[in-house]
Amino acid sequence: MSQLDLFVIGGGSGGVACARRAASHGAKVALAEDSRLGGTCVIRGCVPKKLMHYGAGVPHELAVARDMGWSFGEVRHDFRGFLEARNREIARLEAIYRGMLDGAGVTVVKSRAKVACRQGDGFVVEAGGELFQTKRVLIATGAAPFFPDIPGIEHVVTSDQVLEDVYDLPARVAVIGAGYIGVELACIFQGFGAKTSLVLRGDQPLRGFDEDLRRHLTDQMAAGGLEILSRSVVKRIERTAGGLCLHGIEPALEADLVVYATGRRPIPKTHGIGLEELEVRMDHEGAILVDDTYKSSVDGLYAVGDCSDHAGCGVDSGQFDLTPVAIAEGRAIAERLFNDRVMPVRYDTLATAIFSSPEAATCGISEVRAHAEGYDVEIYKANFRPMRTTMGQHAHRIFMKLVVDRKTDRVLGCHMVGPEAGEIIQGFATAMTAGATKADFDDTIAVHPTAAEEFVTMYQPFKG
Repeated sequence: MSQLDLFVIGGGSGGVACARRAASHGAKVALAEDSRLGGTCVIRGCVPKKLMHYGAGVPHELAVARDMGWSFGEVRHDFRGFLEARNREIARLEAIYRGMLDGAGVTVVKSRAKVACRQGDGFVVEAGGELFQTKRVLIATGAAPFFPDIPGIEHVVTSDQVLEDVYDLPARVAVIGAGYIGVELACIFQGFGAKTSLVLRGDQPLRGFDEDLRRHLTDQMAAGGLEILSRSVVKRIERTAGGLCLHGIEPALEADLVVYATGRRPIPKTHGIGLEELEVRMDHEGAILVDDTYKSSVDGLYAVGDCSDHAGCGVDSGQFDLTPVAIAEGRAIAERLFNDRVMPVRYDTLATAIFSSPEAATCGISEVRAHAEGYDVEIYKANFRPMRTTMGQHAHRIFMKLVVDRKTDRVLGCHMVGPEAGEIIQGFATAMTAGATKADFDDTIAVHPTAAEEFVTMYQPFKG
């Protein structure tokens, strides 16, 4: 039986990060993955999504180019060929992940793993027909798409199929769901030319984000041609001669492709791998409850990423099901266990982006949350047209907002809707992590002319 210091179950971003870091400190590590290395992010999430986001944005760039005097002949797009090229890039990245693990000395087992039992102060893990004795186990299995129980649900696809499969561009697409994935996929299909409808239960997408950001992004997506059907609930899906018909919406919505993006849950991934037998504490969705060191209720067993829940530590983990967070958590475990170093993960200044059209990005907390946490809040806002589109007729406008604690002058939230929002917010996230105040923003000389300069030139608080 192989003797290990750490066995990682799950070859996604969090698991790979922890395995490599632990091995770099001399730990003997094995990792089991029954699918492709890279997990949701690399294989069927962030990376293929961003490539498709870039592709879908080209028609807008061509329109801007025409405004600036460029002319073209007939413009055509090979959608199926684009998806094939996307998949070749994903295969290349998967090979890099395998190379990184091999180079770090991590044993990779291409199999589903199960914690067979406890043995002494460690565990026995079964994977690929082998048994491994390990002092510690990390669960990093991620989550799987969730489907509601309605008639006809078998006719739909999830983001997994949209981002992995090769298919022809549908003429009509309905995307159900108002989170990151739903918004991004709806904008992607709209950008490529499909008639796209985004169906959501509430009034606006992206619940939990700053209300002004949500409102502005919703208006901008609608102005760009995306149909947004708010306060709508699909009750039945029927296959007809003309495609798929969504009932419960008035009038009934017809589509050639229906994508469900109603969230992901850990339970299919955390079930059947030995956790129930060990009596590991989990929530009703199968997420493993962990403390602030990512340790579960069973000593020596840890969890990171989408399959974990930090709620008992005062952290709303549902807001942080993001690849960089899983990576940071995985590295923090490796540093604590194998390098005697505490490396805290900063959730308070976590930056994130929605690759919609236009993009949206945020760092820190919303205005509503700042009030709820008792801050005396001061707000700064800006709303303007991007310079690069002023020579034509384009609907997109940039929105920026700062949420400031009046007592300490510290910037609590930084929010943006507009081109390259993700790239811009990343730099301000660094400043906020360092504790930047509004005075620090004001003292920063702007790079002109840029959109980002508005964050350091807003000087009058918003009244209203």
